[in-house]
Amino acid sequence: MALSVKNLKAGYGGAVAIRNLTTTIPEGRITALIGPNGSCKSTLLKTLARLLPPMAGEATVDGQSIYGLNARAFSRKLSLLPQHQLVPEGITVRTLVGYGRSPYLNLWGSLGKADREIVDRVMAATHTDIIADRRVDQLSGGQQQRAFLAMTLAQETPYLLLDEPTTYLDLNHQVALMEMMAQQRDRGATVVAVLHDLNQAARYCDHLIVLKEGELMGEGSPKEVLTAEMLAKVFKVDAAQHVCPESGRPMVVVKDSGLTEQMVTLPDPGWKKEEAA
Repeated sequence: MALSVKNLKAGYGGAVAIRNLTTTIPEGRITALIGPNGSCKSTLLKTLARLLPPMAGEATVDGQSIYGLNARAFSRKLSLLPQHQLVPEGITVRTLVGYGRSPYLNLWGSLGKADREIVDRVMAATHTDIIADRRVDQLSGGQQQRAFLAMTLAQETPYLLLDEPTTYLDLNHQVALMEMMAQQRDRGATVVAVLHDLNQAARYCDHLIVLKEGELMGEGSPKEVLTAEMLAKVFKVDAAQHVCPESGRPMVVVKDSGLTEQMVTLPDPGWKKEEAA
């Protein structure tokens, strides 16, 4: 089974953003949603996470409508790391990560031994164990992102949705996050991530879905999707696909942004002439 949408129509405030979209996210794989800004990648993710009700069409998980599950069952099935989080005041990182166990808690809402072990494990994996007792609202943007990622992982769902998860992360933590996505896949999870870095998508993801202005432009493996023709059509760049000598995976090399002719020559500010004088 898998996560699918059929004839999906979605948007905001009556304005349609996604039109008649049909696609299936393969089970047990890492899928990246890619496309230029405004292509509705996050809109699709929010619809799958039940944050944005569809205007028409259907979204299913394991053959069942995503709205056919109660909140508790859905939270045990699918977890989401949103692009923007509301940072709670006055709570520690450990408390925040513990919230990820909420769908499994008993009537009293207290963490059991197994829950605490899961919290400890994901905090170690995300390097948040070293800031466990610090307040979330006093952390840097990158540290907060790692804390919320740990909370999402603590939910331990078979479907993991990540909306621009590398935001605020420095390079080494970006790489660690991508490797963590691979670990989640290897344990059997289905991972869906909105990514802007095409080479990260090509190296770490099994399946790509290309969107532009809410329409499906292509899907398949990185090798199948990241062609010169697709890159020019969707991203408006002169680029080519090569093989990464390190990983053996496809990589994108951009030759020209395609924006040079659209750039406006700025006037001489005059300060150079003053300096020369």
